[in-house]
Amino acid sequence: MYFKSRARLGAHAIRRALLCGGVLLAASAQPVWAQNLGLDEALSRVATGDPAIAANAARLEAADAAILQADVRPRDVVGVDFEDFAGTGPYSPLNRSQTTGWYERTWERGGKREARIGAARADVAVVGAQNRVRLLDRLARVQAAWVEALAAEAAIPVAEARLADLKRVELDVVKRVTGALDPWFAAERARTNVTQAEIAVEQARENSRIARTALAAWWGGTGDFKLDPALFQNVEIAVPAGGESVDIAVLNAELAAAGAKVKLAESGNIADPSGRVGLRHFGQGNDLALMVGGSIPLGTKSANRGNVLRAEADQRAIEAEIAVARVEIEREIDKLIADRRLIAAEVRRIDAEVLPSARRATRLIRDGLARGGTAFTFLEYAQAQAAVNEAQSRRVDLLRRFHLLGVRLDRLTGRHTPLLAKMETIR
Repeated sequence: MYFKSRARLGAHAIRRALLCGGVLLAASAQPVWAQNLGLDEALSRVATGDPAIAANAARLEAADAAILQADVRPRDVVGVDFEDFAGTGPYSPLNRSQTTGWYERTWERGGKREARIGAARADVAVVGAQNRVRLLDRLARVQAAWVEALAAEAAIPVAEARLADLKRVELDVVKRVTGALDPWFAAERARTNVTQAEIAVEQARENSRIARTALAAWWGGTGDFKLDPALFQNVEIAVPAGGESVDIAVLNAELAAAGAKVKLAESGNIADPSGRVGLRHFGQGNDLALMVGGSIPLGTKSANRGNVLRAEADQRAIEAEIAVARVEIEREIDKLIADRRLIAAEVRRIDAEVLPSARRATRLIRDGLARGGTAFTFLEYAQAQAAVNEAQSRRVDLLRRFHLLGVRLDRLTGRHTPLLAKMETIR
């Protein structure tokens, strides 16, 4: 009975290995209709169907409407005055009342209208620059989702290779248990590790499906595409060309708007005269008289001094922010490049030193187990295989961090700025 149980155990392990191999082969086969999706294609899909484009267009329309409103001059005034229509003594009869109809116009001086229009146009430039930042931020999020999908896809072959190794070892351990070279618990432990590896493979595939679905959700599509694993393995570092950051462009637009607001505030120092012309009717005698008048505000400079000082202070603050932002962006770019170089060096060392050594140790132990020797145990193989798995998982995580740092680097350097022209033309 004992030998029959061992025989059944061996047959079960063989069937498990064959079934697992078939499942892995079927899972690794991609549908023939699946399209290979690169980063440029993913960003292009978002660039033509992102709902944020409509929101940005509405912001620009609101800013354009402000220009239209800034072109409106002070409205003319028409009025009527009734005097002496009621009173005491000689002013009590209604026939002594006086009625005046008048028309008044105010003339703007000091370039107020031009300053208003200039400030409104500067605000349009600010809105446009802010829209570009929003769009680049969304493209960066899409790129990050693409990297996450690549990382999830790269974890699948790692889990599958571990499962295949453990399946082969399970067969060897069953043979050793059948030959009374290892105790019964070694076979159970091997079976447990295989089950755990199967669960890891299922989770890796599900994580990949979820990541692909999350990426496709950016353009309202489905995950019926495949990713090129070679893109994830690439750790070449290209130093981006220097250029003006879109964040600096926003600050420059705000600086121009602040300068326009200074001119607008200064234009308030010039008084706007107003003139009035009217016709007066006298109730007593039923006579008519023409009246002309005018007015001009006093103390205009002192009344608008606070607005001028505030606008000038805002302008100086933005100038300082531009200087600070340039330094911070350059510092962040330098750190991103340095971090990517450090990660790339570690990945290369894992490929050249860590993984070959760990795999060699695993192979030696597995060969020893297969020969039926007693120099190695299953526990030693499990430890050696764990070292390989840790190195492979570490490598995938490093590549994921490498490419996510590249996402931030592309965002700061404006690598995807050419796509904005396509997005901005969609209204």
